[in-house]
This record gives sequence, C-alpha cells and structure tokens, in this order.
Amino acid sequence: MLAIFRFHAADEVDFDVDLRELQGQDRLDVLCGFLREIGRGLGKPVLMDPEGECGHPVIGFDVEADRVVLLADPRLR
Repeated sequence: MLAIFRFHAADEVDFDVDLRELQGQDRLDVLCGFLREIGRGLGKPVLMDPEGECGHPVIGFDVEADRVVLLADPRLR
C-alpha cells in the first residue's frame, strides 16, 4: 500500500492512500494496521477522512480502545 505524506502543519501528519489498493479484507487489514501503528507510536487518534471532506472521518484509530473503529455509517454516504 502506497501512502503519500504531506506535511502542512507542525502538529499534523496528513497522508493519502489510493483506495483502489484496498480491495479485499487482507488489504483493509493492512490499512488498519498502518493506522494502528501510527496511533500507538504517537499516542494519538488517527482519523481517515474521505477525499475533499476534511473533518468528517469515516474510520480511525481510537487510542483508548487500542483499535481501529468505524466512525461514520457508510450507508449515509
């Protein structure tokens, strides 16, 4: 999975992933592991927004739960 990092602010880490690379459960597990490792390493939540919709995360790493969680109902999109 390719992740392109963009450093726009000192207190944020932004990156893009190509959703076409996330076909199937195995690839989704890779993305979740990636989010989890970043979150654990930083001790902070890691949120994934749809392209062009900053502030509306759909999944993310929850520090307290120590796992990636669904944050939005995909049926509402």
